[in-house]
Amino acid sequence: MENCILCKIKNGEIPSYKLYEDDDFIVILDKFPSGLGHTLIITKEHYENIYQLDKDVAKRLFPLIKKFSKILHDSMDIHGINILQNNGQDAGQTINHFHVHLIPRLKDDAIKFEWENLDVTDDEFSKVLKDIKEKISETE
Repeated sequence: MENCILCKIKNGEIPSYKLYEDDDFIVILDKFPSGLGHTLIITKEHYENIYQLDKDVAKRLFPLIKKFSKILHDSMDIHGINILQNNGQDAGQTINHFHVHLIPRLKDDAIKFEWENLDVTDDEFSKVLKDIKEKISETE
């Protein structure tokens, strides 16, 4: 993709702090981190979001997330990690190229992920449950 910043990073057109690279992924330090060690796992193939992500690439993704989460934990003496992946503008996706954020956490850091819980009725749960189960059976 011609104007995609992550494609430009992957292609070496924009410098990055590269940690790792294989056939499917490049792993870099985020240049605009929410905290020290904020890492991005980027697909080399341009997929806009998780809905387009190739299933074989997806199978190789979580082992890489686990590997780098442990590396960050062991190298930075962090207290936790957020694994974040946004899909769509309403979900906070600002770059339309699939990537995963690994955000190291320290006690009392300034990073906040907060939301209010909904008050959901049993009827609402039942409808959502029915709708999702219908789609599950369609995909099997």
